[in-house]
Amino acid sequence: MDVRIDEVADLIYRISTFVPDVGPIGFTFNQYLLVDQQSLLFHTGPRAMFPAIVDAINSVTPVQHLRWITFGHVESDECGSMNEFLAIAPESKVAHGAMGCMVSIDDLADRRPVPLANGDVIELGAHRVRHLDTPHVPHGWEARVLYEETTGTLLCGDLFTQLGDGPALATHDIVEAALVAEDVFGATCLTPSTGPTLRALADLAPTTLAVMHGTCFTGDAGSALTSLADAYDARLASSLA
Repeated sequence: MDVRIDEVADLIYRISTFVPDVGPIGFTFNQYLLVDQQSLLFHTGPRAMFPAIVDAINSVTPVQHLRWITFGHVESDECGSMNEFLAIAPESKVAHGAMGCMVSIDDLADRRPVPLANGDVIELGAHRVRHLDTPHVPHGWEARVLYEETTGTLLCGDLFTQLGDGPALATHDIVEAALVAEDVFGATCLTPSTGPTLRALADLAPTTLAVMHGTCFTGDAGSALTSLADAYDARLASSLA
């Protein structure tokens, strides 16, 4: 597998694997490694990618030093290798929202996870990671994002999913590309809560969007979130008309 590593914010690394036979033009699967006194991984990748992702992590910091295993919601590409990471990093813990722990992770994880309330912060050292519940945004009852406060990085999971194999980080608009991917996959839950949830994230005024599938964005990420909210609201209104 062709695995690439890029630093998209201060000591926040995007680990990206391009899979050419997913979707019409291929698809990236990204994990994020926050290197700190207590290093954190956001997304584990599926089990088939585990050896390659471990090699990528080890090129930056020993994988055994991981302390936190995190992800946006329960899907194989987000948490498929959860237990493999718990085994290889013996002091690590899974942390997720209380809802996700209750409905799935308490049973699935080999070590009992740490349930987080909305707004709880994990102190990594130089980084502060805030857990934010986003039920059904983009999908999944237990969906959540993480906001790294010191760098203004929103670890936004499947939000802004894009097709293809673009650069690691861009300053150009990624909303249109996200809407193209939405037309292909139809992965986002369009509900009356979708737009308000995205606008609440925009109010954080993030400066980097760490995207799970596609290119990350740096710049006025709040405006990008607002634009995505507007587009989804328009699609919801059209479907109800």
